[in-house]
Amino acid sequence: MRSLLEQRLAGYQPRMLPLDYPEAGILVPVTDAPGNPHLLFTRRASHMKTHGGQVAFPGGMRDKTDASLMATALRETEEEIGLPSSHVQVIAPLSQVTSLHRILVTPYVGIVPEDHPYQADPGEIESIFQVPVSFFLEDRRERTDVIPFMGKTLHVPCYRWQDYQIWGLSAVVLVDFLNVAFDAGIEIAPSP
Repeated sequence: MRSLLEQRLAGYQPRMLPLDYPEAGILVPVTDAPGNPHLLFTRRASHMKTHGGQVAFPGGMRDKTDASLMATALRETEEEIGLPSSHVQVIAPLSQVTSLHRILVTPYVGIVPEDHPYQADPGEIESIFQVPVSFFLEDRRERTDVIPFMGKTLHVPCYRWQDYQIWGLSAVVLVDFLNVAFDAGIEIAPSP
């Protein structure tokens, strides 16, 4: 999986948004399962002030002590799901996105162990779950959400896995990953 992702992301030029917003870094964790990679997601604790109860990739706001946004993504991942940065093989960044709360988010694709004993921080995370990449490649979306973004209209898929809904910003990042790494061809924005 690592060599495939390195090859696919080697020539990829992620979109950088020229916005002066607070920054966050997130990890798009892909398991190292040979032939059957999974993506790892979290469900945020319902008592959280923003995005409570929503599905998200691990990560969070940049701290002044973080050397980079990649360091932010790794630090937050360790805090939220108990995965040390030494267990993550970061491959490359994806395109930046913005949240409804005007936060500039930079995602990083990383290979993570399939069998790590992940531990949710109950102060932030309600649960941790994995979804096979193959499920998303079949594009079995539950619905398509229409989301305004920087003067454009995005048509973002919403996926249901068991009792989890993967939508919004997480789905935008997910589709970018699927398109770049697996040539999924999922269109969310009109062609220029």
